[in-house]
Amino acid sequence: MTSGPEWTIAQVADEFGVTHRTIRHYEELGLISPERRGTQRIFHRRDRTRLKLILRGKRLGFPLEEIRTIVDLFDAPRGRRAQLEYVLDQIDERRADLEQRRRDVEDAIRELGEFERQCRVDLDHLLGPGRAVGPRRDTMEA
Repeated sequence: MTSGPEWTIAQVADEFGVTHRTIRHYEELGLISPERRGTQRIFHRRDRTRLKLILRGKRLGFPLEEIRTIVDLFDAPRGRRAQLEYVLDQIDERRADLEQRRRDVEDAIRELGEFERQCRVDLDHLLGPGRAVGPRRDTMEA
């Protein structure tokens, strides 16, 4: 048994804003391993730290296998150093991926705007003089 503070699944779920089911899922995947006392799960500081790392990784868009590597490095002999070196490499890759996605989204929005403007011009020509459909207010750029 581990000494120190203990938390129930309800307390951990409330603290991290997740469902009991989410916590049980991470346990099933072997990402966390709370102590079991009969059917009750008892969480210790290590479990909370691992859960915090898992949830941060999910928010940043890391796949579960990458998260597994990160949390497992937490327990490795070189522990914190190896974990930080690995995480920094993953952050670089994730940032590059997100920046590319942002460029792709900006390009798509720009292309949609151009396509919309052309459609409105074509529609204006089809409707004839005095019946033109101008740009919609919510699509006009400042």
